[in-house]
Amino acid sequence: MFLILLLLLSVLLIVVSTSKYRFHPFLALLFVAVLFGLLSGMPLSSVAESINKGFGDTIGHIGIVILAGVIIGTFLEQSGGAYSMANRILKLTGKKQVPLTMSIIGYFVSIPVFSDSGFVILSPLNKALAKEANISLVGPAEALALGLSVTHVLVPPTPGPIAAAGILGADLGLVIMLGIIVSIPVLVTGWLYSTKVVSRIWLDPNPEVSREEIEETLKTAPSAFKSFIPILVPIFLIVLKSISDFPTSPFGTGTLKETVGFIGEPVIALLIGVLLAFTLPRRLDREMLSSSGWVGKALQSAAIIILITGAGGAFGMVLRNSELATVLGDTLAGARIGIFLPFLIAAAIKSAQGSSTVALITAASLLAPMMGPLGFDTDMAKALVVLSIGAGSLVVSHANDSFFWIFTQMTGMPVRTGFRVHTVGTLVLGISAALVIWIVSLIML
Repeated sequence: MFLILLLLLSVLLIVVSTSKYRFHPFLALLFVAVLFGLLSGMPLSSVAESINKGFGDTIGHIGIVILAGVIIGTFLEQSGGAYSMANRILKLTGKKQVPLTMSIIGYFVSIPVFSDSGFVILSPLNKALAKEANISLVGPAEALALGLSVTHVLVPPTPGPIAAAGILGADLGLVIMLGIIVSIPVLVTGWLYSTKVVSRIWLDPNPEVSREEIEETLKTAPSAFKSFIPILVPIFLIVLKSISDFPTSPFGTGTLKETVGFIGEPVIALLIGVLLAFTLPRRLDREMLSSSGWVGKALQSAAIIILITGAGGAFGMVLRNSELATVLGDTLAGARIGIFLPFLIAAAIKSAQGSSTVALITAASLLAPMMGPLGFDTDMAKALVVLSIGAGSLVVSHANDSFFWIFTQMTGMPVRTGFRVHTVGTLVLGISAALVIWIVSLIML
C-alpha cells in the first residue's frame, strides 16, 4: 500500500509542479523519479542506474525517430506540402470531418508503427488539416492519438499483442481477427469522445502561421501526391518489415528478408523519409540544411521533445525497478472476476510504469501460470485474454508515459490540459474496450 500511495503522490507532484507552478516537465520528471526511488527503499545505486537506463533506453529507442519525424514535419510545413495534403483530404472528407479523418488514419498507421512514432509522423498533417478547417487542434489531435492507441494494443503485428499472444500460447490469427472486431467499436468511441467532449477546448493548430500566410505558401507548395511520399514511404517500409517477420517467412530467410528488415527499421525508414522530404522545396539550398535553417529549427524543436520523453522513460524505469508493477499485479491476481481480471492487472501495471508494451508483456507473464485454474484454457479464451490485457494497457496514459509527453509537446498543449484530454481519453478508450471484450466473451465462451 505504501508503494501505491507513493505512486499517487508522485503523479500528483508532477501534475501540480508542471501545471500550477510551471516547472519544466523535464526537471519535474527527473526529480520525482529520484524522490520515488529514495522513498520506496530502492538501493541508492539502483536509483541512479534506473534513471540512466530509463533515459538512455527511451531515447535510444525513439530519439532518432522523433528527430527524423520532426525534420520531415518541418519540411512539410515550410515547403507548404502539409497544406497541399490538407486541401486534398478536406475535399474528400469535408471540413467538419477532420477528427474522423485523423482517427481512421491513426487506426491503420499504428498496426505496423509504434503509436508514438505514428503521432510524430502525422502531427504536421494533423495541424494543417485543423488549420484549414479552422477548428481547435484538440479534437483531431486526440482523435489521432486514440486511433493510434487502439491498434497499438489490440491488433498485431504491433509487438505488444504479439508478445502477449506468444506468452499465453494464443493463436495469433484468432487474436488478429478478434482484435479487428473489437477495435472498430472502440475506435468509434474514441472518435465520439474527441468530437463531442474535448473538441470544445480551444487550441490553435499553429499559432505562428496565419491563413493568409498559408494561402501564400500554397502558391509555391509541392503537389499533394509528392507531399505524401515522405510520410507514406517510411510507413510502407515499416509494414514490409512487419510482414517479413511473420513466422511464415513470406520473404524467405536470405538476403531479401535481411534487406527488408534493414530498410524497415523505424530509424532507417524515417531517415529515408528525411531524404525524400529534401525534395519538397522547389529549390533545395544549403541554408535550409544549416543550423540556422529548416533543419536547425527542427533540431531545436525535437531536442525538447526528446529530453522530456527521455525523462518520462527514466521515471517509468524507476517505477519498474521498484517492483511496484509486480506488487499491483500479484494483488489483483488473487481476485476472481473473469475476463476483467487481465484488464485490471494490465491497467494497474500500465498506470504504474507507463509503457503499454511492458504492461502487455508483464501482465501476460503474470497470468500465464494461472490460465488453467482461471478457466482460460481454450483458444478463444486465450485470444480474448490477450485482448483484455491490451485493453488494460490503454489505462491510463499520464506523466510516466512517453506518448503523453509527445502528445502534449507536439501539439503545444499545456500539461494540465493534456491530463484533462488525453489521460481521460485513454481511460474512456480502455473501459470501452473492456466492455466490448466482455460482451464478446458472453457470446463466444
